[in-house]
Amino acid sequence: MRETILQVQDLKKHFPVKDGMLFSKPSRFVKAVDGVSFDVFKGETLGIVGESGCGKSTMARLITQLIRPTAGSVLFKGKDLVTLSEQEMKKERKSIQMIFQNPYASLDPRKTVEQLIMEPLLIHGVGTKLEQKKRVKELLEVVGLSEYHAQRYPHEFSGGQRQRINIARALTLNPDLVICDESVSALDVSIQAQVINLLKDLQSQFQLTYMFISHDLNVVRYISDRIAVMYLGRVVELGTYEEIYRSPQHPYTRALLSAVPKESPFEEKQQIILSGDVPSPMNPPSGCHFHKRCPYATEACKTDSPVLRDYQNGHMVACHLAGEI
Repeated sequence: MRETILQVQDLKKHFPVKDGMLFSKPSRFVKAVDGVSFDVFKGETLGIVGESGCGKSTMARLITQLIRPTAGSVLFKGKDLVTLSEQEMKKERKSIQMIFQNPYASLDPRKTVEQLIMEPLLIHGVGTKLEQKKRVKELLEVVGLSEYHAQRYPHEFSGGQRQRINIARALTLNPDLVICDESVSALDVSIQAQVINLLKDLQSQFQLTYMFISHDLNVVRYISDRIAVMYLGRVVELGTYEEIYRSPQHPYTRALLSAVPKESPFEEKQQIILSGDVPSPMNPPSGCHFHKRCPYATEACKTDSPVLRDYQNGHMVACHLAGEI
């Protein structure tokens, strides 16, 4: 039995939308995350994929409590983060760190690399000044930079080097869980490969657990042990990368995978073109959120919301027609 480090249960975030009146109560809500549940096992990499606007990044910020959820719970090593005060959550953030999408915007341009990596140690009061400097040197070497980079500023580095600085910063406090939010999407392809391989090496070296959010299905396939597919604020399929790529059960997952470029010009592959546009999260369809674009939708799909259920040996699918298509 694998140890569960994170349990997300029926997590929701509905952002209020005001109609223009200064003191009026919001009458509409953007349902960015609308009832997400999954577990993350210690030492694994859980990939999160889906179209832009499906709620991936919002979910990451809910887990780290950068924004508070509307409903649901986030159990980290048995402790519900949603119920914690700001002071209590500050202690837990030593164990949960995040690597953001933009490697430059997430670094203070007025601080040196040494100050940036040392900042978490200062905030949490870890170590003496000498120990903190030693820790900075160790981390720079771990991510492939040198000690002499410590006195430079972020603008003096390339995008890949900046992301290495962000990775070093995330590892400063020896976290258990690292959430990578599109952490390689802003990098060149060759640099992406270097950073991904670095993340895999660090996972093995420090026994890290990753949540890896990306829209690049090839990257997710390479780095992930399991993959969760999101659509309009919900997880519609969850399984190992082999189950997702070789035997996808949800029509949306099939459509996503059909859009991945062919590895060979001789490979036979037919792209599935979905009809219509992604519905607004402010007014999602009743029943299955995907039914208006699904070529297999039945009357039940229009009225009954499918629950994420075990289709086969831990392969979870939220579809009334799982196994029948």
